[in-house]
Amino acid sequence: MTSFEREMKTFKGQKKLVMLTAYDAQVAHILSKANVDLILVGDSLGVVFQGLKTTKQVTMDEMVYHITIVRRGAGAKPVIGDMPAGSFDTPEHALRNAQRFMAAGTAAIKIEGNKPDIVRALAGHGIPVMGHLGLLPQTAEAYRVQGKTQADAQRIMEEARQLDAAGVFALVLECVPETLAQNITRTVAAPTIGIGAGVHCDGQVLVINDMLGMEGEYMPKFVKHYAELGRIIETAVNTFAGEVREGLFPDSSHTYH
Repeated sequence: MTSFEREMKTFKGQKKLVMLTAYDAQVAHILSKANVDLILVGDSLGVVFQGLKTTKQVTMDEMVYHITIVRRGAGAKPVIGDMPAGSFDTPEHALRNAQRFMAAGTAAIKIEGNKPDIVRALAGHGIPVMGHLGLLPQTAEAYRVQGKTQADAQRIMEEARQLDAAGVFALVLECVPETLAQNITRTVAAPTIGIGAGVHCDGQVLVINDMLGMEGEYMPKFVKHYAELGRIIETAVNTFAGEVREGLFPDSSHTYH
């Protein structure tokens, strides 16, 4: 077990773990000074950064690029790299791509789905792995709550046990009922990180663009806006445009003499 993994284990039932996404050096620098524990370079960049409908088209090269620039701004904060769809189909394939992430500056990688063989292969080479169960955007046909039926809940619980036994250092639970997330959190040794999974997880993660109110369209139930930056930016741009057109900007104080 790496020192990073040992540190992450201290969050289990002791203190809440906070993770947010970042896709560029400037936001990573802001997070480096803020009270967060982990910075996730999520494949969600496909939707919020690239304007795609899903995360499924994001490539390894794109992820490595964003990891590289986030690492430049992240300071001492650990960076987690989200392995994109199709990048960890076999242990050998996963290892090659995970090593690219680690070379770009990640402290660990995250994979979606129940892949204990992949977890064991990467852990055997000293690469910490964060798991991800529940709603899996890389393969989901529709975004909906998972684990609502008894059979589905039992399946997710068993997958959590398998990933935990395989050696994940943390487990993201996305869009599952609160009771299921609570039961998983009580069962597994790894700290759980919820996103739409209720308050009983060991930590929480959100896409930073969502929590800052950068997107005006419909947001999932689990998203809370802690700011309305989309509106603030729009207002600022309109004010700038108005001053330019009225000859008010640049004024003397913003001009070299």
